[in-house]
Parts: sequence; C-alpha cells; structure tokens
Amino acid sequence: MKYLWSDKEAKKCKDELELRVYTSRLLGCDNSLVLHGGGNTSVKIDDTLYVKGSGWDLSSIEKEGFSPVSLNALLDMAKKEQLSDTKMVKLQKEAISDKRAPNPSVEAILHAIIPYKFVDHTHANSIVTISNSINGKKIINELYKDYLIVDYVMPGFILAKKIYELTSKGFKWEECKGIILHHHGIFTFGDSAKKSYSNMIKSVQTAEDYLKNFKLNIPEQKRTKEYNIKKLKELIDRAKGYETVFKINQSNLALFYSNQPNLKEFSSRGVLTPEHIIRTKRVPLVIEDDNFKGAIEKYIEDYKAYFKRYAKGQTMLNPAPNYIVLKGYGVISTSKTQKEANIINDIINATLEAVLKADKLGGYLSINEKESFEMEYWELEQNKLKSKRIN
Repeated sequence: MKYLWSDKEAKKCKDELELRVYTSRLLGCDNSLVLHGGGNTSVKIDDTLYVKGSGWDLSSIEKEGFSPVSLNALLDMAKKEQLSDTKMVKLQKEAISDKRAPNPSVEAILHAIIPYKFVDHTHANSIVTISNSINGKKIINELYKDYLIVDYVMPGFILAKKIYELTSKGFKWEECKGIILHHHGIFTFGDSAKKSYSNMIKSVQTAEDYLKNFKLNIPEQKRTKEYNIKKLKELIDRAKGYETVFKINQSNLALFYSNQPNLKEFSSRGVLTPEHIIRTKRVPLVIEDDNFKGAIEKYIEDYKAYFKRYAKGQTMLNPAPNYIVLKGYGVISTSKTQKEANIINDIINATLEAVLKADKLGGYLSINEKESFEMEYWELEQNKLKSKRIN
C-alpha cells in the first residue's frame, strides 16, 4: 500500500470537514481500495455526522458531497427492530440539516454507531480476495485478531443492525482496530483523520503482505482463437435492445483467464464485492465456439430462470449479459456508453486477479446465488428503475 498522507497538505485544511475531504480523496485515488463510487467516509462534528453522499466519488469528493445528518436520529434508527431500506433512506433524508445536500450513504447508521470522529470504509481488493476464498474465514481470523469480524449480511440497515447488536453491550471499542466484513470490505476509524487513514493503510497492508506468498506468475499469453466480433456485437445489441459499446480486454491477465479449462464453471463463481453486481451481473456470458446466438439465448434463458427462482414482485433487469469471456480471446465489457464499459472493465480486471489469487488460497468463494439476487434486486436499486432503467 502507498501511504499518501502529508502533514504539509493536511495543515492546509481549514477545518475538520476539509480534512475529511483530504483523506477521502487519498483513499479514492487508489483503485485497490475503491472503484468508481465505492466506499464511504464520515466525520462527526458536534451532533452531526457528515457522511459521503450518494452519487459522489471519493476520488473527487468536495465538501458539498457530504450529507450533514443528525447523529441522534441515526442512533435512534439503529435501535429499531426492523426498518426497510426505503424507509431508512426516507428517515435519513428527513434528518439532514441542509436540504440541498445529497442523500446520505446507506451506511450512515453504521458510521454513526462507530464511536470515533473519523470513519473510513473501503472494499480493499486484498482483503476481499482473502475473504472470498474457501479458507477465508480462517485466514482472516488469524490475520486480524484485534478486529471485529462479521459474516456477510446485506449492506444498509441489516448490516448496521448487526453491528449495533454485536457492540451495544460491553464491547471494548478501544481494543478494536477495525471491522472486517466478509465478502464486502473493511471499516477503520480514529479520533483524527490521520489515525483513521493510517489504520486503513496498515490494515490493508496486512492482507497484501499475506498475498505476496501467493503470486500469480502468469506466463506470457497469446490469443489462441479468433471470433467475428462484429457479428457478436450485432447479436448483443439485439439482445440488449440498444446499440452497445464493446471494451475488449486482451491483457495478459485476461488472456490467461480466458484460457482456463472448464471455462464456464471457472468464470461463473460470482462477484468480488456485492456492489459490483449491479454493473456486471453475477456471471458473464461464456463463449467457447462460434455459436454466438445459441450462447446468448441460453444465457438469457438461465438469467430469467434465476430471476424466477428468487423474485418476489421485483421488476426484472435486462437479462442480456454485461460482460463476456471468450475462450482463448479475452474478456469484453459491454454497455450503453464507453464510460460505463470502461468501469465494468475495471471491475472485471480486479475480479479476474482476485479469483486467480483466491484459488491459490484453496478456491474462490463469493456470496451465494440467493444473496447475489438480493443485492442485484435490492429495493434501493429497484427504486431507481422508476426514473432510470439499469442495464
């Protein structure tokens, strides 16, 4: 990990919120910690929690990107037995002191529960790589003895409630260095911006040091097959119902991944972190021959069956694939815009590396299919369909 804190730069900050912006950007500029809007940060000032607002990116966040929310209101929410995430968002919005501010992060309640001034949350690749392995729980327990370690639960109120229950009686926060959320990420905290940031870097470095013993050492790769990409794009456009942009990835990593045996089974083991599923879907379209039409139709048929297995009144998303693994050729990310295709490609790059490393730890193991569906069809994401269709 690169430790980017500068006392000289920090002294230029005029107040605690500026410090919060400064260290948030330090975290956001590192793709191994957060990708494209991932992660969130906060600072408590008097009786207000300033927490990253929805739609802001840590790498470029400004003061205006933090929502000022009543701490007491958030702590009252944590005490509720049940609270839908839609209702939670409504209550959080009502508790904002500046109505011009963005909606608070869905993790605002959890930030409020943690009794430290500064709180940082990332989806560090190295930590999630370890926890997304068959032996992940054992390894994480050994590496992070002074951390609160939590099995995967849905983000939002369910996660906040879980942490509240684990820490509300006799929990010694002063002995806790951070919170590890299996298959999700890590929280660190401190009474200063520097302390919370330093704790994050040290914590993630622990995972990176461990993974140094499991280097990939990928030999030089070459394309072993060729495909009619123009024809493939025509069929994907038809399946999607609009013209797509293809981002073709033929890096050494992508080629190595696409050359794996039992490719469909190998590459269909789930997302690296739950938030990625909205952009990537749970699994890719895997193509091993020239029968593009048959492969796409089978993918859509399987997706509809997956939706039917778990749906309880939700609106189905576009069932066509968001990325494609072509045997011996590489990986293609596809979306409406070049920007979104690039984002998907960045996410897939992180996932490819994590899958291969986790296999060296005993095998890659993501959240299960039902948990994946719950995240992909989270009520907060479904609400977005009222104004904008997600494909």
